[in-house]
Amino acid sequence: MSDIAINHHGPPLPRPRGTLSAAVIDRLAAGAALPADHQAVASGADPYGDDLHLALYICYELHYRGFAGVDPALEWDPDLLRVRRVLEERFLAVLREEATCHATVDDALAGLLVEPVHGSGVSHFLRDEGELWQLREYAAQRSLYHLKEADPHAWVLPRLWGRAKAGMAAVEFDEFGGGRAERVHAQLFADLMTDLGLDTTYGRYLDAAPAQTLATVNLMSLFGLHRALRGCLVGHFATVEITSSPGSRRLATAMRRTGAGQAAEFFYDEHVEADAVHEQVVRREVVAGLLEEEPHLEADVAFGVDATVHLDDRLAEHVLGAWRDGRTSLAGDGTIITGRSPAGHDPRRDRRVHSVDRCIP
Repeated sequence: MSDIAINHHGPPLPRPRGTLSAAVIDRLAAGAALPADHQAVASGADPYGDDLHLALYICYELHYRGFAGVDPALEWDPDLLRVRRVLEERFLAVLREEATCHATVDDALAGLLVEPVHGSGVSHFLRDEGELWQLREYAAQRSLYHLKEADPHAWVLPRLWGRAKAGMAAVEFDEFGGGRAERVHAQLFADLMTDLGLDTTYGRYLDAAPAQTLATVNLMSLFGLHRALRGCLVGHFATVEITSSPGSRRLATAMRRTGAGQAAEFFYDEHVEADAVHEQVVRREVVAGLLEEEPHLEADVAFGVDATVHLDDRLAEHVLGAWRDGRTSLAGDGTIITGRSPAGHDPRRDRRVHSVDRCIP
């Protein structure tokens, strides 16, 4: 393998969190063969656990920017693809069993279209009383998606046509800055992170992300990388766009209240306006256009909505539960970011109790 083939620009490989992730990392770092029983281990792994989701995240990341020192050709390594498939099946099976709530798209979206009068989720908490250290933890976790914002959804474009394709392309064009590099939403989030004193390096906070966060990002990649799950991806995208505008408004208020900075405010202000429009396009053109062409995908679109809400609820429960107990919501002890807090906030100070959001924007 030549030096030219090595990826010098991706993030470093993360620390393993169990036998599965260790085997995947060893395969990428040293070319080690996967253990003979790796598929059996994968099929019995905790479908919500750290080990499964880190291993799956690493496999998926090979399709994005990869990892430093890893041969890009390993994106299509047969052994990794086989173990990835077992991990996907394990994850997807539990989601179909536990998350499926609705048979129709209208029923699945109905609850998302009504903003509760007295919300009590993460964005409500951050708006009303969250402290700067909590905003920084939230941003560090969200960076796993937002620094590649819209990339997972772009996988579905070649799998759509007609109204659905045109509507999806229009929304993605906005997500990618409308042709202006400085307005790409991933760049706007990097600017937000700078205001919060966070490291904007792609993948920097992978080791700090709990399994609940990894699962929400893995869901997008799972849906996006499988043509058979294109309806699920559209359901996920609709959920994100419908819930984004009101949630972003609350988070913009939180950034102003805590003095996070102009760029931090702007990221969410931009999503308040843009996603209010996107929500209409996604429902009327992408979802409706897809079901007009392929009505048999309705159950998949509804499942995409349900699975997204289910995993966001799990993440919200984890985040608020940790903060309620005076603990960091990050994996480990949270020192990866607490030492850089510009305001010197201590995550052990606040023990307020709050309930779970339906979705974290």
